[in-house]
Amino acid sequence: MAESLRSTVRIARVSTVSFFVATQLSLQIRQIAAAGFQVTVICSPGSEIDELLAHPGVEGKFVDIPRSLSPLRDLLSLWLLWRCFRRQRFDIVHSTTPKAGLLCAIASRLAGVPIRLHTFTGQPWVTRTGLMAWFAKIADRLIGRWNTRCYADSPSQKDFLVRERIVASERLAVLGKGSLAGVDAERFDPRRWTAPQRDELRARLGVIPGHALVTFIGRITTDKGVHELLTAFRSLRARGVALQLLLVGPADDAGGANEALSLSALRADGVLCTGFVADPERYLAISDLLCLPSYREGFGTVVLEAAAMGVPAVGTRIYGLSDAIAEGETGVLVPARDAGALAEALGDLLADAPRRARLGEQARRRCLKDFEAARMTEWLLKEYRRLLAAAASTEGVA
Repeated sequence: MAESLRSTVRIARVSTVSFFVATQLSLQIRQIAAAGFQVTVICSPGSEIDELLAHPGVEGKFVDIPRSLSPLRDLLSLWLLWRCFRRQRFDIVHSTTPKAGLLCAIASRLAGVPIRLHTFTGQPWVTRTGLMAWFAKIADRLIGRWNTRCYADSPSQKDFLVRERIVASERLAVLGKGSLAGVDAERFDPRRWTAPQRDELRARLGVIPGHALVTFIGRITTDKGVHELLTAFRSLRARGVALQLLLVGPADDAGGANEALSLSALRADGVLCTGFVADPERYLAISDLLCLPSYREGFGTVVLEAAAMGVPAVGTRIYGLSDAIAEGETGVLVPARDAGALAEALGDLLADAPRRARLGEQARRRCLKDFEAARMTEWLLKEYRRLLAAAASTEGVA
């Protein structure tokens, strides 16, 4: 890590939910604190970040930020954020996730925070229609207008945001070659597990000997393409493919049309489910393929995690994932919402072990070269330092 800045520089990293911080930002926040910054994590209450908050230079403040539109709770969250920003006098407020981004853009500007940043990680309005889609799109435009600078976590997402006139090109950047925070190459290292350890974990999980294992990691929700994944899985099983499907993550849909995505219903259908886990690397260590058939994705961090483990990926040809997966080199891309194409891609790879191995090796090399976490944090620290220097220069002139 580069030379530390003075410890009085105060940074707030704000996300809607603690789950996102724990799974996406924890290592980066620790690395930023190690570089000499004082980091305050602000998000809705959750025990997932208890370990992070015990790290030197990191503290937490919980603010209930509802994920869905809730006018009264949103106003309360806005006021609490404004009060926090005024009292703490942060040098930088850096938000991620849509709702936190909108509330922070307003609250930090009203509180007079000198450097206001936001990283876009995917646009919910892409898969919505009607008034909610319009409101979410307007919210992203306000985020782009009221922040000092914004970032996209992939080049294709930047192109999309500029093309949709969400953020002007000169106000939007991609750090390095993309991703939100890169991947921890020490944690996601296939050499950590011996062959007997992998066999033991597969047996404990209930994987049938001789069966391939396709793994999905993320929120089990419609927007992640889980319905298409289930349809493809059933189709391949019906053709006699020796295959099992592992879903790693919390169920995010309940009731109504999405009732089939409850974990109990999925288990009854022969799918292996773990719920949320803090160590997805263990499950990638026993996987033959990762599948992420998402409808929208800012980048797809889990694809990098699988790549670091030498596991190739099958994903959808959408912005974000088209950067995370180098088609034909580290995995395969198929059209979104196309269960038939997904089944064909999975079936072809499962039938070709040498190709899977080659794609996995190439995926790991690319990940370590372009997306290692320390490298991504260095890019971000350079950006923080540049913005702080520019703000100090402006103050001096004033």
